[in-house]
Amino acid sequence: MDNQKKNILKVPHVWTFTTYFAEGFPYTIIRIISSVFFRDMRVSLEAIGLTSLFGVPWVLKFLWGPQIDQFGTKRRWMLTMQFLLVIMVFAVAFFSAIPGEVQIIAVLLFIGSFIAATHDMAIDGYYMESLDEKGQAKFVGYRVMAYRIAMMTGTGVIVTIGATTNWFVGFLSAGMILSILFLYHVFFLPNVEDERIPIQTLLNTLMKWRSLLGIICLGATILILRWIFSRGWYQHLKTQIPVLNKVSFSGGVAIGLLVALILLALFKNQIKSFLLRDRDSFYSKAFMAYMDREKIGVALAFIILMRTGESMLASMASPFMVDLGIKVHYGWISGGVGLPFSIIGAMVGGWMTSKYSLKKTIWPFLLVQNLTNVIYMVLALYLNKYVILNTGAETLTPIGNLNLFIVASVHAFDQFAGGLGTAVLVTFLMRTCLPSFKAAHFAIGTGLMNISGVLSGVMSGFLAQWLGYGYFFGISFLASIPGMVLILFIPFLESDNS
Repeated sequence: MDNQKKNILKVPHVWTFTTYFAEGFPYTIIRIISSVFFRDMRVSLEAIGLTSLFGVPWVLKFLWGPQIDQFGTKRRWMLTMQFLLVIMVFAVAFFSAIPGEVQIIAVLLFIGSFIAATHDMAIDGYYMESLDEKGQAKFVGYRVMAYRIAMMTGTGVIVTIGATTNWFVGFLSAGMILSILFLYHVFFLPNVEDERIPIQTLLNTLMKWRSLLGIICLGATILILRWIFSRGWYQHLKTQIPVLNKVSFSGGVAIGLLVALILLALFKNQIKSFLLRDRDSFYSKAFMAYMDREKIGVALAFIILMRTGESMLASMASPFMVDLGIKVHYGWISGGVGLPFSIIGAMVGGWMTSKYSLKKTIWPFLLVQNLTNVIYMVLALYLNKYVILNTGAETLTPIGNLNLFIVASVHAFDQFAGGLGTAVLVTFLMRTCLPSFKAAHFAIGTGLMNISGVLSGVMSGFLAQWLGYGYFFGISFLASIPGMVLILFIPFLESDNS
């Protein structure tokens, strides 16, 4: 291969796509495809509910994010995690061909979730190391596009192969896709940073009894809490307090993170003095460097609240279409209309943020994103008679081609506006990251951002049932207002994020 072709394979347009495809694909396998596989293997719904454990590492990944910044390079972390993910997926394929081995597969996927979450942090850190702030904003659309295509590949191609042939071939195909990405990254992914501390030093540290004890205690705590929540008394409590049925285990961890954040705000000085007892601790410095900045409280509130309205809408949009009586059309509306418009929105959002700056685009883009909730409100009120007729009905009343076109158009606008919003929100999260702690700080930001999704998912069903879809979508817009108001006060909108 001549040098010109090699250089083409190393440009950000290519590796941004491949790295974020490689980020979204394992997540889809572990968090989405696994549920389809387990149900196809006739695993009980109660047991499938335990797969909420797979989401825990994505909530807690900030706990080991500092290690990615301190030891080795982001590229090396990425390649190591990709190699382990390839092995994991091939192992799942092997055991899927053996009857009765679903428990082993579940264990493999649980271990794989920690690998995948670490892989995500390495990719995010590599992206920020490789590109300056203007480049990060410019290519954010490629990130979103690649991640969405990876999810579509998993839920569309891999699930179809597994369901129509067998799951061995399905998971084997997934492993081959990851293998190709891994080989491409080995040979063509540019080296963009120098190694701070050899990664072997981290391995030696992990082999010390205190580190091993900490890892064992973390794992034991997760399993004990899971065991406690599966006991009869907790199941009885859920019948008394129905809202608890809406909180998955990983969602409970996210709520715990919010409580910890509140405690940090209340006892900031005491916690700071405790963490910085060892002034050479990179781990402590990473957390305190993130938290100990001017207006950080406003920034954290914005991170938590900025997707509240969008999350509420997303949690009820699919049930709305089912109750509207168009579930047979949902596939093409979502994949054929929604996906391309979300990609276009992210690409346009990234380009405009890069061209006109985050400060000038964040307010109008988030306003457009949240105005979708108002449009959905009008749509739901306009088509409410069909919702009444078709909810739970065995024979559906057609809504008509014109109304179907209107629904598809609203969904297209929703996805386009969501792409715009994602572009500025991801750019903002990157602005909160200090140069020395890029992977750790981005992991903290994304972990906090997921909290609103958990909380909105808990209350959305109750509100929609109580108010009806139309008024619920209106309430979801009101829920987005605090986040938009905070834009007037948040830091990090300028290029200098220190």
